[in-house]
Amino acid sequence: MTEEIIIAGFGGQGVLSMGKILAYSGIMQDQEVSWLPSYGPEMRGGTANVTVIVSDERISSPTLTAFDTAIILNQQSMDKFEHSVKPGGVLLYDPNGIIHHPKRKDITIYEVKAAKLAAEMGNTKIFNMVVLGAYMKIKPIVKLENVIKGLKKSLPERYHKLIPLNEDAITMGMNNVTKI
Repeated sequence: MTEEIIIAGFGGQGVLSMGKILAYSGIMQDQEVSWLPSYGPEMRGGTANVTVIVSDERISSPTLTAFDTAIILNQQSMDKFEHSVKPGGVLLYDPNGIIHHPKRKDITIYEVKAAKLAAEMGNTKIFNMVVLGAYMKIKPIVKLENVIKGLKKSLPERYHKLIPLNEDAITMGMNNVTKI
């Protein structure tokens, strides 16, 4: 099993940390992983993306031009990466701020209203965990217990008190993803 993922959105949406948590989760499951971030000098507000590969086999290159899954969090990323999903692949997106929704017929498209759900939960910073939960429902390549371990590894210890909230956000995403 090899899963090649692009996660893309604005800096500040938790794109890179979502990828890091996926990578740590794969490591916890004794899988090979690659985490390759890309962001502009603007960081917050600019575009950011990360390529994550989780595999049972050795990874030959972290650089990809086509992906099994694209997780898209803004219009610029939709414009750039919708056509990079391999035929038969998956595109997961949050419709908030998306003007031109995906139209491809050769991929499976899912939607999660993560921004809305995170706001309803009272903390917009858990947006990325809602999205991660939706992804885990669609493609359960990592186990929830390993994601929690990944959260502990990637979050500074002063934020560990927020891990239960992040776990609730993951569950919220799992329960609210819709196939389009």
